[in-house]
Amino acid sequence: MAEKKQEKDEPQETPPVRRTCGAMQVHERLLRTAPGYREARDASENQALRAAMFPMAGRTGCTRIPVVVHVVYKTAAQNISDAQIKSQIDVLNADFRKKNADVSTVPAAFAPLAADSRIQFELAKTDPSGNPTTGITRTATTVSAFSDDDAVKASGTGGADPWPADKYLNIWVCQLGGGLLGYAQFPGGPAATDGVVILHSAFGTTGTAAAPFNLGRTTTHEIGHWLNLRHIWGDDGTGCAGSDFVADTPNQGGGNVGVPVFPHVSCGNGPNGDMFMNYMDYVDDIAMVMFSAGQVTRMQAALDGLRSSIGTSIPCDAKPLPKEVAKEFPKDPVKEFPKDPPKEFPKDPPKEFPKDPPKEFHKDPPKEFHKDPPKEFHKDPPKEFHKDPPKDFPKDPPKEFHKDPPKDFHKDPPKDFHKDPPKDFHKDPPKDFHKDPPKDFHKDPPKDFPKDPPKDFHKDPPKDFPKDLVKDWPQDPGVGPKSIVGDLPPKSIADPPKSFMEPPVDFPGGVSPVQPVGGGGMPFVLATGAGAAAGRQPATTLAGAYQQLLDHYARLYAAGQLDAAGMAAWQELAVTYRRLLSSGS
Repeated sequence: MAEKKQEKDEPQETPPVRRTCGAMQVHERLLRTAPGYREARDASENQALRAAMFPMAGRTGCTRIPVVVHVVYKTAAQNISDAQIKSQIDVLNADFRKKNADVSTVPAAFAPLAADSRIQFELAKTDPSGNPTTGITRTATTVSAFSDDDAVKASGTGGADPWPADKYLNIWVCQLGGGLLGYAQFPGGPAATDGVVILHSAFGTTGTAAAPFNLGRTTTHEIGHWLNLRHIWGDDGTGCAGSDFVADTPNQGGGNVGVPVFPHVSCGNGPNGDMFMNYMDYVDDIAMVMFSAGQVTRMQAALDGLRSSIGTSIPCDAKPLPKEVAKEFPKDPVKEFPKDPPKEFPKDPPKEFPKDPPKEFHKDPPKEFHKDPPKEFHKDPPKEFHKDPPKDFPKDPPKEFHKDPPKDFHKDPPKDFHKDPPKDFHKDPPKDFHKDPPKDFHKDPPKDFPKDPPKDFHKDPPKDFPKDLVKDWPQDPGVGPKSIVGDLPPKSIADPPKSFMEPPVDFPGGVSPVQPVGGGGMPFVLATGAGAAAGRQPATTLAGAYQQLLDHYARLYAAGQLDAAGMAAWQELAVTYRRLLSSGS
């Protein structure tokens, strides 16, 4: 009786009639007091900005978020019922999936922007210890009313401790003072206080829920903050310079309250004016009915960023069973299902089944099956099978096979094959091949090649080389620029012929395309990849091998048989050969 008297004497606060939210006050406090919060907020904003500017593949389908509702109460009225809690979950699933019936009231100007957030909610089925749970905790308190100081989020200050914030969305429902409807913590705040707080009379659609905040939209609004949404006007008071960082929500001069009439123009945002029907404005529950596409992008970015550990991806089209089916389907298939069906199953089917089918099955089919088919099968087929096919098969086919094909095969093809092709093949190709190429190959290239290529090689290439390399280009036609191979010692190993030392094409950029030059680089050694300095092969032996290769390329060039790749290889050999000479001096 004493408890009832105390509840009766407890002063009851009048439900608020104007929306107030403490999210920004909590945000400002955490910026001042929580280490790392500012940096986390910067990271979250950068994630949202990237998602808005460069849409990326994030979570596919929908995200189902487990919710734990902590009911903290002092009076019996504040200890809201399970039905009131479930009504709030239903509202969240309708609002965040754009399945709320009143979304049809969005003005035509903003209707194309209303979007499905692809987020669903359910009361947790397992607690942090892995035990089954209803997703609801209930804590009695001595605190008459809480504020936005997070005291309700800890048992030590009269509230209830949170469940792990990386696995659950914590919602505290309690008595709030000062007309406060609720508040939330943005992504990046301390885990010990992460979640949302809602006034019990603004939670759900039944029980203590009181108009004008009796449609569950206060929780929708606060979870929007929890998923990184700002107030739609940008929290700059009544100015027009604030921003919610969402492109498709018009800026407006402060929050709207009550139930505005469309269009409500502010900050020069006509003709359509404010998107006051947005869940992130301050209007009454009945007037807020939509999230915009830009807000959805921002919430999804939060789920891909700081909130990436929470929730489970599910198909968006997953639907519950229809009510009529759910009623008929047994809750416990093991206990309830075997009761009725077994009674009906053995009665009718067994009686009718053994009467007629067995009689007809054994009488007629067996008689017809054994009598007629066997007689016809053994009489005629065997006789015809053994008589005719064997006789005809060996007689005719072999004669025709050996007579005609061999004659035609050996007579005509060999004559034509050996007569004409060999004559043409041996007559013309050999003459042209041995006559002309050898003359041009041995006569002209040696005379012209040593004369012109060296001149062109040393005159023209320096023009294309960088200026600093042109200055160092030596006058001696047998030596390359100093910056490439340095001054070669005269006849250090051999005096290679200019015909194969100077390829007639410039080195790209004055350097070898493969081997690095200068700076103590080790020359490539044929077939080993080692350096001459390693002492694996004598320098004179390597020089001879390079001379043969270079001479071979020179001959191919003179015969006009050297393509671009061959020219590059020739140039590479020339540079490497010079370096070999330099290292062996």
